[in-house]
Amino acid sequence: MAATVCAAPTARIAGAVAVRRGAALKAAAPMRVARRSAVKCMAAAPLVGSEAPDFTATAVFDQEFVETKLSQYRGKYVVLFFYPLDFTFVCPTEITAFSDRYDEFAALNTEVLGVSIDSQFSHLAWIQTDRKSGGVGDLKYPLVADLKREISEAYGVLSPDGVALRGLFIIDKDGVVQHATINNLAFGRNVDETLRVLQALQYVQSHPDEVCPAGWKPGSATMKPDPEGSKEYFAAI
Repeated sequence: MAATVCAAPTARIAGAVAVRRGAALKAAAPMRVARRSAVKCMAAAPLVGSEAPDFTATAVFDQEFVETKLSQYRGKYVVLFFYPLDFTFVCPTEITAFSDRYDEFAALNTEVLGVSIDSQFSHLAWIQTDRKSGGVGDLKYPLVADLKREISEAYGVLSPDGVALRGLFIIDKDGVVQHATINNLAFGRNVDETLRVLQALQYVQSHPDEVCPAGWKPGSATMKPDPEGSKEYFAAI
């Protein structure tokens, strides 16, 4: 991985520092630069196709504080979405939309997790606030507290203002990120599209000799991913 390659200079510098104490001060600055370079490389590496960064955090579910670990959902698909802040405006429309459609995700062996940089206490207060008063009410999935911003940073959605952008990731049963989108703060996401992408992902994973064209929905035609096989699809449209 890119992070391993970029971290290599740090190891070499560390060896040089060990030669004598007097060289340590001189080597300290380059070492810090090398570490920053490694972090940049890690952040630049695409998440799609890679193992999803694991995390353990406190979440609120059924109005209780629960410890949630991403890897506990291994064997299921996960829709992991980030939003900026509790008690805001666009956010409750997304959060309640995912909750209202939760049973459709559950039927596809999929868990939904919402994450923001708020504390679990803020999450609980928001859940205990009625929707008509700007709250989200009881939810069918956990809201994860990312107060230290470590999860948001790991998924590359932390904005310069210190809140999470509207990132959404679909993680498969093996813990691999298969889909990622990031919206800016002012506009929300579409649950229908998330379900459609999830269904397409599950289809191609269960039919590895087929691929799904643009806008594919269950029951629509697929195509063979080769020059000859694809002609059958193109001839029919």
